[in-house]
Amino acid sequence: MKCVAIVDDDPRIRELIRDELIDEGVEPVVCPDGEALLELLDQRKVDLILLDLMMPKMDGMTCLQRLSERPNLVPVLVVTAFNEDQKRSEAKALGASDFILKPDLFELLPELLKRYL
Repeated sequence: MKCVAIVDDDPRIRELIRDELIDEGVEPVVCPDGEALLELLDQRKVDLILLDLMMPKMDGMTCLQRLSERPNLVPVLVVTAFNEDQKRSEAKALGASDFILKPDLFELLPELLKRYL
């Protein structure tokens, strides 16, 4: 079964995405911030990362930078509420595979899973 990491500081958002991934037949793992994701990746493999930008401890951009320094790059979809061209460009430059607005995620999720898994 494919595994998708959900990285978001909002437990309600994590739960909604987790439930949707289960419905799509994907194993979700949840992380409250970028630090927790990096620790998780030291312990297990994931096939896709859904990464929020605005989080405490380690924000999404810092996490993207740290992910780009690791071997075995995993596709990262930035999932954010902020539609800013500068953030989109910065995320892509740091290796994000896609930039998705949170309100659009649930509609796009089946297609995104087919594309990136």
